[in-house]
Amino acid sequence: MNEVLVKIHAEKRLKTGTGNSREFRSNKLIPGIIYGEKKEPIPISLNEKELKLQLNDTGFFSKQCEISLDNENFKVLPKDVQLHPVKENILHIDFLRVGENTTVTLFVPVKFINENKCEGLRQGGVLNIVRHEVELKTPVSTIPEFLEADLSGLEIGDSIHISSINLDESVKPTIQDRDFTIATLAPPTVMKVEEPTKEAEDDKEATDKESDSTEATKDNSEESKAAEGNSEENKN
Repeated sequence: MNEVLVKIHAEKRLKTGTGNSREFRSNKLIPGIIYGEKKEPIPISLNEKELKLQLNDTGFFSKQCEISLDNENFKVLPKDVQLHPVKENILHIDFLRVGENTTVTLFVPVKFINENKCEGLRQGGVLNIVRHEVELKTPVSTIPEFLEADLSGLEIGDSIHISSINLDESVKPTIQDRDFTIATLAPPTVMKVEEPTKEAEDDKEATDKESDSTEATKDNSEESKAAEGNSEENKN
């Protein structure tokens, strides 16, 4: 369960629009917005450097945040970030205002544990991750920071399904019609080198003999031509 709030400081934006947003970004400030709970959206700006540090955390979008803004605190959930398509600079970020009884749908990352206790990995198997994150429907008070997938005791050919993940009773995956796969333990991918068969060796030996015969014929032909040339010179 995620109980620790991520503290974020923001300033209220008095100007909005594309031109003003561009001006904010040139001053190392990222425009954003707080919305939800059937209340008026609040345009904000955030320090670019501090926001980048938060975004480096893979679990940021599954964590509750507390934004301090003009002597007010807002409990929010990061919902969306817009990046430049080429430079990948942060262009804008959205925060969803949440209350104690708010239920949200969001993706939560999967964390694999006990790799050193996994027999399949010790045998050279490969962990094939099908889902790096899982979409959940959950009250904000019970949002998991990550889902723990335990690898201990698993062997090559085994799979980890959503049913093997411990979830709070109030937390439900959005996919309800099947026990979907999180990851599998695949056998090692080693290329098999085929040994030459007797037939192939016989073919190679016959080819070598033909090659030697051809070279001998060519050498004899060249020697005959050289002898003929010498004979012509002696006659002259």
